[in-house]
Amino acid sequence: MAETFRRDSQSQERERSYFIPLLLIAIALVIWTGFQTIQLFKERKYLSAVIVDQAQTVDQSQKLRTQLDSIAKTTLQLAKQGNPNAKLIVEELRKRGVTINSGDSPAK
Repeated sequence: MAETFRRDSQSQERERSYFIPLLLIAIALVIWTGFQTIQLFKERKYLSAVIVDQAQTVDQSQKLRTQLDSIAKTTLQLAKQGNPNAKLIVEELRKRGVTINSGDSPAK
């Protein structure tokens, strides 16, 4: 009787199919891929919103940069004309590593 039980369990092991495990793996991969896709679309939407929100700040910073460049060029022109206060400002800026592009030379 024990021999019959062994034969039955061995024959059942041989007859098992790989369909169910492969189906479960395939379903898990589809679910995981779908989840990742949804997450990536959400992140893309959030990043787009951040870029739109920062556009105004970037524009304002560019305007401020233009104004500061204009002030620096004017100060450099005054220093070249002999204004002692402008010379002092330009020299202090040079000591701190700030160079003022006068705009006379062509940009590279």
